[in-house]
Parts: sequence; structure tokens; C-alpha cells
Amino acid sequence: MTLHLPGADGTLRAYEPRTEPLPTLRATSGSAFSSRTVFSAAHVVADPYADTTPDGPAAVDWDATLAFRRHLWSHGLGVAEAMDTAQRGMGLDWPTAAELIRRSAAEARATGGRIACGVGTDQLTATAATTATLADVRSAYEEQLAVVEESGAQAILMASRALAATAQGPDDYLEVYGHLLRQAAEPVILHWLGPMFDPALEGYWGSSDLDAATDTFLEVIAAHPDKVDGIKVSLLDAQREIDLRRRLPRGVRCYTGDDFNYPELIAGDEQGFSHALLGIFDPLGPLAAEAVRVLDTGDTDGFRALLDPTVELSRHLFRAPTRYYKTGVVFLAWLAGHQSHFTMVGGLQSARSLPHLARAYELADGLGLFPDPKLAEERMRNLLALYGVNR
Repeated sequence: MTLHLPGADGTLRAYEPRTEPLPTLRATSGSAFSSRTVFSAAHVVADPYADTTPDGPAAVDWDATLAFRRHLWSHGLGVAEAMDTAQRGMGLDWPTAAELIRRSAAEARATGGRIACGVGTDQLTATAATTATLADVRSAYEEQLAVVEESGAQAILMASRALAATAQGPDDYLEVYGHLLRQAAEPVILHWLGPMFDPALEGYWGSSDLDAATDTFLEVIAAHPDKVDGIKVSLLDAQREIDLRRRLPRGVRCYTGDDFNYPELIAGDEQGFSHALLGIFDPLGPLAAEAVRVLDTGDTDGFRALLDPTVELSRHLFRAPTRYYKTGVVFLAWLAGHQSHFTMVGGLQSARSLPHLARAYELADGLGLFPDPKLAEERMRNLLALYGVNR
């Protein structure tokens, strides 16, 4: 049955939903990929019945949240836990993030899934972050690193708003990260998150000049190559990522976090390639897994044929202001039947407009991403009715 979807210009357009999903949405063996290491940064499912406020403690539906991680593992994807996609610093507070890390790590052990978890400094409140000392920042990082390591997960050292506010220049980054890397029990992933994802991270690594920041970033790695498994680069600049990965010490991986250019970066070139740690692989999980399995056979063209058509959806979800991409990710999880509601911690379901969500539905449906297209259509129709459309 025809849906009438609102566009950005305020008009309605007719859309005929598809009736069958892609066959690649079936669950696979969950075996590891052979050519690339691939993580999906996973969202959290809010408890829709919790009596809370946008600035109150996060309330999580643990059963639905862990079920979604099992869904990702069933397709062979690793889970990047408690990251930006899980609304760190945008609704998910540190006590809840710590519980999420412990629960997900235990689930990973039980199911044999791969997991890496975010280590940050977000237990420092917004006020404390602006008045923190370097010692405060180190202490916050250490507390979170201990939680992740005690859970048995790999650590991802995330960019810190508090460090960005406190550091006086590159030397402070070298000191803090050097201290943490010396303490880490196992090799970690370093995360460079650009200001398009979080404006508070402008000037990270001690400079707004990205060439100078890159030199500092590489200096951190060069001083401790045995403690760095890889780097996750989220700058939405394909050429900069390529140039950076070519300068990495041997054995240090580059995990692309570029949700605009991921197919070409994962496919690589004659000088190398990127692995993946991507928020867009939350809604693309089964299709992304199928594409990487094709790449495992050496069929780069087949990989690109599967993944290239998804870029339009990803660029739509991650359009400026990019930090609100989580709303589209959770919206698609609801349409796909991974959760029973479209509610987010921090009330972030309100962060994108109805025309934006309608276009996300149209693009995802066109790709065949919904396991049950009829369910997705019904839920989209209900949302439209809530906004007064199609009455």
C-alpha cells in the first residue's frame, strides 16, 4: 500500500514499500572474517517505561540491548561497546556505561563474540571537564580502563572532552596517552573522533591544524607501538585516512570510522587497506557481513557492488549535525524489529525531523534492509499518523 512521505520542502511524495528483504539478511555462521577485522559500534535500547528526564540517569532495556549484540555476533561482526553510537556523552552516563560494558563483555564470553569497549573520561561532569587538571583526566581514564580490562574486553581509548579542555598543547596529549599506554595490560585501539561528531573535541591532539595533530597522534603511537593494536579514524576525510594509515608502524591496524567513504577504505589499494569500526554497521550489520565475506574470497568488485549502494543511506544518517546520527540508527533498529519502540536515552529520538526519518526509511527499504518489510511499513505508517500524515 502506498505511503505518503514528507520531504524537506514540506510536500508529500508517494512511495511503494518493497515486499521482500534481501536474502543476505539471513543469519550466518558467525565465524570470523579472514581478510578484515570488523566491528560494529552498537546502540543501546532505552527502557520506554522508565519515568526519567533527558538529563536524568539513563534507563536501559538490558534484554533488548543484549539481544541486539547477539544479532551482530550471529553475523560474525565484532561489537564496539559503549562508544559514540551508544550515546556516550549524549544520554548514556558513566555508571550505566560501566554496567553496559560488564553485561556485554559477559555476553561476549558466553557466545564467543568479539568485543572492544570504550574508555573515556565522561564521569567528569560538563562543569568538571572544564576545570579538570591533567591528573583528573588521567585518573578518570584509569578508572574506566580498569573496568574494561576487568571485564575481559579489549580497550578503546576514546577522545576526551576533558582532555581537550585541559591540555595546553601536544605535550599534554603525549604525557596522558603515554601514561595510559604504559599501564594498559593489552594492546588498545586509539580513537580520533573529529569535531563533526563532537564539537567539544575541536583541536584534539593539541592543534586545529590536522597535519600538526596527525604528527602528534603518530608520535604517541611510535613511542608505544607494542601497546597499540590499531587506530580508529573518524574524520570523514578519506584521503587523510589513507595518508595516515600509510605512516603507521608495521603491525598497527587502521580501523576506518569514516561513515561517508567506508567501501573504498575497506577495499583498499595496492599499498594497504583499512579494517572497520563503524556506527553505520549497526543498521547494515547483515549486509556488511555478507560484503566482507565476499571480500574474503578476493572479490573486491563483488564487495563494492554490495556495499557501495549503502553509502547514500549512511551519508543521510550522518549528515550535519553529524552527532545526531544515533537517532537514525535507533529509528532503523525499531523499523527492523530489533526493539519494540522508538525511544532513546536522553530523549534523543527528537533530534531528527520527520522528513529526515522518512528519507531514512525510504533508503533503507530500497536497500532491502528490513527483515520484515511489512512490519517496517506498519511502524512507519504509525509514525506518520502520529505526526498527522495520512489521516
